[in-house]
Amino acid sequence: MGSIRKQILLNRYKTPEKIYTLKKEEILQIRGFHETLAENIICRKNRENLKKQIEALQKQNIKILTIEDKEYPEILKTIYDYPVSIFVKGNEKILNAPAIGIVGCRESSPYGEKVAQYFAYHLSKRNINIISGLAKGIDSQSHIGAIKAKGITIGIIGCGLDIVYPKENEYLYDKIIQENGAIISEYPLGIKPTKMNFPARNRIISGMSKGIIVIEAKKKSGTLITVDFALEQGRNVYVVPGNIDEVNSVGTNDLIKQGAQMVTSYKDIEI
Repeated sequence: MGSIRKQILLNRYKTPEKIYTLKKEEILQIRGFHETLAENIICRKNRENLKKQIEALQKQNIKILTIEDKEYPEILKTIYDYPVSIFVKGNEKILNAPAIGIVGCRESSPYGEKVAQYFAYHLSKRNINIISGLAKGIDSQSHIGAIKAKGITIGIIGCGLDIVYPKENEYLYDKIIQENGAIISEYPLGIKPTKMNFPARNRIISGMSKGIIVIEAKKKSGTLITVDFALEQGRNVYVVPGNIDEVNSVGTNDLIKQGAQMVTSYKDIEI
């Protein structure tokens, strides 16, 4: 089930306990709920798997935050398709502090990496959390910049929290948690990082942020999906200009032409 269907069920029946007592016929009466979905909700095997999942979460010190918990990020509740629950490894007490998202190319240039660290470092020094996607390139450098500033950084991933993707970021994953940060996912343990998970992940990056900074994006880039989410969510979009000869600058420079706010200093970011 996606976020919207979960919201529909909770709005209608108020508690998960009530949902789990429903009969198949009752579920099928709800618009948009088909037979396979209804069978999955009432399936006894799925419920047994939930018990195993909860035991595994407790063993790995991973918390579940629902929209009823005070630690759940309030700003995330303002987006249309907010996740009704998130999994958190690390410090859940930081999730309601002011935050800026930083996104960009996986195949980043030395210039882009330097800029990502610059913005993350200086914004962290102003007690602003840095949110990114723990991917290669700009994401990784943003997390590193925040850690160098002894600030707080949060990684949003598109798989279960028991999987580190890419594998080369295992050290960074652990370092974020050691430095009082957090790793977040809306996916249960064991869910692999499939291509379709990342656009959904991107809506959480922008959804938890006051605004996003875009550093390097090709003409057709997953980064631009995050920009679309940010605009849809009413978040500020800041764009760092790039060299007109570089393929990594085509997307960012196009955003500036379309009216996005160009930034060249951390002082240009409004919180």
